[in-house]
Amino acid sequence: MHGRLPDNTPMQLQASRFESLGPAFYTRLGPTALPEPSWVDTSAASAQALGLPDGWDSDPAVLHALTGSALAPGSSPLASVYSGHQFGHWAGQLGDGRALLLGDRAAPTGLFEVQLKGAGLTPYSRMGDGRAVLRSSIREFLCSEAMHALGIPTTRALCVTGSPAPVRREEVETAAVVTRWAPSFIRFGHFEHFSHHGLHAELRQLADFVIDHFYPECRSPEVLEQHGGNPYAAFLAAVTQRTARLLAQWQAVGFCHGVMNTDNMSILGLTIDYGPFQFLDAYDPAHICNHSDTGGRYAFGRQPNVAYWNLFCLGQALLPLIPDQQLALDALEPYKADFPTAYLQAMNAKLGLEAMQPGDETLLENLLRLLAADRVDHTIFWRRLSQHAPGLLSHPETPAGPVRDLFIQRDGFDTWARAWAERHQKEAAPDSAATQARMLATNPSVVLRNHLGEIAIREARAGRYGSVGSLRSALERPYHAHDDPAQPTRLGAMALSDFPPDWAAHIEISCSS
Repeated sequence: MHGRLPDNTPMQLQASRFESLGPAFYTRLGPTALPEPSWVDTSAASAQALGLPDGWDSDPAVLHALTGSALAPGSSPLASVYSGHQFGHWAGQLGDGRALLLGDRAAPTGLFEVQLKGAGLTPYSRMGDGRAVLRSSIREFLCSEAMHALGIPTTRALCVTGSPAPVRREEVETAAVVTRWAPSFIRFGHFEHFSHHGLHAELRQLADFVIDHFYPECRSPEVLEQHGGNPYAAFLAAVTQRTARLLAQWQAVGFCHGVMNTDNMSILGLTIDYGPFQFLDAYDPAHICNHSDTGGRYAFGRQPNVAYWNLFCLGQALLPLIPDQQLALDALEPYKADFPTAYLQAMNAKLGLEAMQPGDETLLENLLRLLAADRVDHTIFWRRLSQHAPGLLSHPETPAGPVRDLFIQRDGFDTWARAWAERHQKEAAPDSAATQARMLATNPSVVLRNHLGEIAIREARAGRYGSVGSLRSALERPYHAHDDPAQPTRLGAMALSDFPPDWAAHIEISCSS
């Protein structure tokens, strides 16, 4: 590894707040250099949010810093330790096996941790090599920024850098590094680690750190009164609420995480660790996006219950700080109401409905049953429903063909469309044009489907990175009319809003991705 870069290098950092927790929480070490680094793609939106100056990515020193060949000014790199449950079983000590926290970046909206993913071996790499491959790095980069544009809480990604260095997975691939950032990368598994090992002083120190920096409201008299005066029970309740809202957004947009282990759950309620993820093509609650998930634990429809199970594990980890177990159970209980409420609100928004009314849940359940039975394309259905809402709502007796034609059970859809039109008339000020505008701003025309990512990856493997940038640009505007029949947005010959090609069904994404 080269030395530290000059102080005038655009990527200025400072020692992270996490470092103040002390050496029990991490190992200090530097990244391992990759040869012949090159830019794959950068996110201007991400750079702006971090307060980076124009032209930051034209500085070769930054390229070296974000590939692990040198240290940006102020960097104090470290890898954190955590444990966790993987596929429902206690896995013991884990940790940042291929990620390094470089430090904090002081941005216009606050302090953000900056990490390199794929920066080399750490003490927590276990049987791994500490590297990331180009394919998985492109997927994480694109999806991080796509989820942000969709309004879903997520870690962000600044760039992908590549190298010809070989990395062996199922086959030999080339190495890459993702620079990602977030207010914090602390996970449920950090708390499990110290609780499991009986390190209760460190557990309290960690909980106090997270409360002080990210959940200060948990120490307010009003909130403490609701949780028996215990700030850690209040903290558990706050994490529960954020997680419930996050899962509602995942389910509404058709996002499958693929590996919801407790070490992949953000304590801030962010989407974190993009591995074998997928956005649904056909709507199918039983869909399994992770080829490694042979038991279907993380199937799309099971995600909300898995999140609650993971929260229960977090609650168990916090019990040394919450002597009254009932307080912990009470902190978790609202999930059972918070998730379905947030989910119904999100789905009502997709249907163009504002205030929730009795019967809305039945209306939604009937629709989802039809979508699942006919395996209707999730994104295309919601977008077409938005586009044809005025006609469907004004003349439900003659449903619009482009929506109706998505179904095999067309009579079933006709019945549902009439019920939707009747429900719309119960709105305070029913207006089909206003409904359409709301729906078009809620139902994206493009998401990061597996086949779109695969096209960009194939191009990048051939040394053509332009498709990665083109796809990122489109994903940054998910509600734009990319599906305009007169001028659809394309990735090569493929229109971004088209049905997936037949070969998309054979793409396998696993935990090694």
